[in-house]
Amino acid sequence: MTETASSSGKKELQSALRRYRVYVWAVALFSAVANLLMLTGPLYMLQVYDRVLSSGSVETLVGLTLIVVFLYVMMGALDYLRGRILARVAARLQTQVEQRVFHAALAPAPQGKRAQGDTALADLEAITRFLSSPACIAILDLPWTPIFLAGISFFHPLLGLLALCGGGVLVLFAILNQILTRGPAAEASQRTQHATALAEQQRSEAEMLRNLGMQANAFERWRQARQNARSADRRASDMGARFNALIKVCRLILQSAMLGLGAYLVLHGQFSAGAMIAGSILLGRALAPVEALIANWQVLQRAQSGWASLARLLSQHPPPRRPIDLPKPGANLVVDGLTIVPPGQTRPTLRLISFSITPGQAVGVIGPSAAGKSTLARAITANWAPVSGTIRLGGAALDQYAPEALSEYIGYLPQRVQLFDGTIAENIARLSPEADATRVVAAAKRADAHDMIVGLPHGYDTQIDAGREALSGGQIQRIALARALYSEPLLVVLDEPNSNLDHPGAEALNAAIRALKAAGRAVLIMAHRPAAIRECDMLMLLDGGTMKSFGPRDTVLRNVVSNHTDVQPNQATGLAG
Repeated sequence: MTETASSSGKKELQSALRRYRVYVWAVALFSAVANLLMLTGPLYMLQVYDRVLSSGSVETLVGLTLIVVFLYVMMGALDYLRGRILARVAARLQTQVEQRVFHAALAPAPQGKRAQGDTALADLEAITRFLSSPACIAILDLPWTPIFLAGISFFHPLLGLLALCGGGVLVLFAILNQILTRGPAAEASQRTQHATALAEQQRSEAEMLRNLGMQANAFERWRQARQNARSADRRASDMGARFNALIKVCRLILQSAMLGLGAYLVLHGQFSAGAMIAGSILLGRALAPVEALIANWQVLQRAQSGWASLARLLSQHPPPRRPIDLPKPGANLVVDGLTIVPPGQTRPTLRLISFSITPGQAVGVIGPSAAGKSTLARAITANWAPVSGTIRLGGAALDQYAPEALSEYIGYLPQRVQLFDGTIAENIARLSPEADATRVVAAAKRADAHDMIVGLPHGYDTQIDAGREALSGGQIQRIALARALYSEPLLVVLDEPNSNLDHPGAEALNAAIRALKAAGRAVLIMAHRPAAIRECDMLMLLDGGTMKSFGPRDTVLRNVVSNHTDVQPNQATGLAG
């Protein structure tokens, strides 16, 4: 994405940071005072060598020492305060924008765009980690480096020239470090994410890997991906370590050269011994931010990449406008000329689809694999926006409803069902912290899942572990149906609802559909198996993303059987039977 395309996201992040500009200015002020207090050591050395030793005054030494201790305590307090302030700014920034980032990461990519949200929360974490890291404080201290280097010239012009040249070399090395390590660091991060994602995929499919004897091959693929990640990380680390060592050597040489040049000037009577020691100490203070920045370079680079990635993501998903609250609609759905291009693709998978559903009606959608059935389900549940055409619920287009209201009006059972960590009751209540037990039980009864749930050892309090589900596929699907019905929706979209159900489960599903129709709800069912369309009044045949037929169920089924080329033969037979 171009710089212009990500500018709105960058402005949004900058606006969030500007809320804390008072704190940042306070930290900058503390940094200025702390850096001035860093002159304490050089000035103390200057006074001890040039004043105390020459006068032999113990009282002067004691007085100077007490002043130095006080100033060092003040400097430590300021360092402590600016660290605390930056840590709290980072925490508040994360609290402020994490919901916005979380929702943007979950949102589908715009038409023809690839998703950007895979690492969104990690990117935000990288930014906040940088704000509370020594790298951020080093950046605030960095403007004082040229001031200190120039200040050394007040002791002697030759010392100032040496300090400026040496400091310039270190800054040059720092710039080269950024340029040369950026590529390897990005490659290492990408390969590490790939290896982690591969391991997570294999872990989630562990049972299949064991049953098919794929464990050894899967491990080899993961091992190779992890080896590639380690190699890339090693290259990035080696490059950074090379520059760290080079900068450290140059700094030590520069400090020794400063002492040597100072000693030379002292021997020729152009300099005092105190100034020689003070200049060396001042040089070390001047170069400290550069060293700290190099040592924390990966934190800075990760924050930079995270900032750019978040800016792209937030630009891709602007803050949603809050539509006016509409009255509760009727259970009638009208789809007119609908064309859908899935995110990340350029070709439509649905073209010019038009149909309607009235209250108390169930419509089945059949067709071969990749016909566009799940695409239609995602479009009607407002997960994918139309390229052209409209979807209206109760006369209003879906984007005229607030997302929270739309989720209450439309219940959705996806093809791939996933439960979340928590109890069965919490899953049915859509993870609401204030779940209504009466509504939970009512939803389970509408899904004809109540008896199945209370038959479990802990009933509705049965704990679900999303990583290790102990329930059968059919039980999970019936709980998910109850979740879809929890809000008493006007329209229920069921994508392959009986794919994991046995005969009693399929009968329970049909009973739930009958109850929904009797209550005046509309139902849309994407189906491969004939049992799923038994309660359907109307039937739609999709093939290749276009609607081949739409009408009364029995009429469409007769056409499917007679025109068997429109669908796969086994599907036509199954649906007819």
